[in-house]
Order: sequence, then C-alpha cells, then structure tokens
Amino acid sequence: MRKIVFDIETKNFFHDIGSNDPSKLDIALVAIYDSETDSYSSYLEDELGKLWPILERADMLIGFTSEHFDLPLLNKYYPGDLTKIKHLDILKEIKNTYGRRMKLDQLAEGTLGKNKSGHGSEVLDWWKTGEIEKIRAYCIDDVRLTKELYDYARANNKLIFKEGKDLHEIKLDTAEWEKPGDHKLTFSLPF
Repeated sequence: MRKIVFDIETKNFFHDIGSNDPSKLDIALVAIYDSETDSYSSYLEDELGKLWPILERADMLIGFTSEHFDLPLLNKYYPGDLTKIKHLDILKEIKNTYGRRMKLDQLAEGTLGKNKSGHGSEVLDWWKTGEIEKIRAYCIDDVRLTKELYDYARANNKLIFKEGKDLHEIKLDTAEWEKPGDHKLTFSLPF
C-alpha cells in the first residue's frame, strides 16, 4: 500500500482573506512522505504539477487536521478530485474516539517525546522574507511527526498527549486504517 503523509503551509491566514474557508487560502508549500520511496519531498505552488502523479498513484493520504484544511485547499489546485483517494485524518480519528481536538505538538510530545520545530504563525513571516528553506524544513518536520504518530498508533492502537505536566492515553482502533478503499480518481495525466 502506497501511503502519502502530507502537510501544507500557506502564504496567508484566514484573517487575511476574511473567511474560514481553507480553499480561499493560497499554498506556499506542500510537503510529503512517500512510503513507496521512503522519502520526504516538498513542492512550491508552481511545482504542484510534479506532485500530482505521486498523489494519483497513492492508495492512501494521511494528514493531521487534513480533512477540513489541507485536502480542500490542495483540491483547489488539483485538476481532478483528490477526495476520491482513501484519506485518514489523525485528528479526526482522535476527535471521534476521545471527543475533542488537540494540537499536533501535544501528541508529538506525549507520544514521541518530541516537539514541533516551530509555529505555523512563523511561516507567513518566512514567506514574506523569502525564507523558503525555513518553510520547507518546518513543513517536512510536521510531516515527519505526523508519519511517526501514524506508525505509533498502528503499532500500539493508541496515542498519548501531554496537557500541562500530565500524559493522557487515547485508545484507537486502527484495524480499518489500511483497509483498501475505492480508488476512483480522475487522473490529470493522459494514460
């Protein structure tokens, strides 16, 4: 099964566009982990054409807060419909099981003993000053944390989050996570 873990950084924020609709934002960069090549890569907005063939051959997309943010935004740029690919949003799984949302950083610290390398609010400043490599490193780091959380959850059927000084366990049923989905993607490439 070819799994793509992905995250997006934007050139603007909701307050900039006067809307809470992620598809109104503009992509600065998309970072992915590709299980087929066991590698990380990233794509600026003008390089998204190189990303489409990878996503089109994916069996599963994995993200964090991706169902209501990353996927609708990415789909705005894609000439087909990426929602046709099996998709797992780790945060959605947590909310459905535990009853509330939490931050990636809380889960990374509790489960992996690691923290995020920065804050999303820094990205806009980096974008404005042309510090693309900082955005790339930050976004790839978020993808790495998401992948490691996914792998941990699959192996242990749980994740752990830190709140204050306390650790809390979230039991997860991951048995269906990698069950093959219907792959009915409209390809952007001529086949």
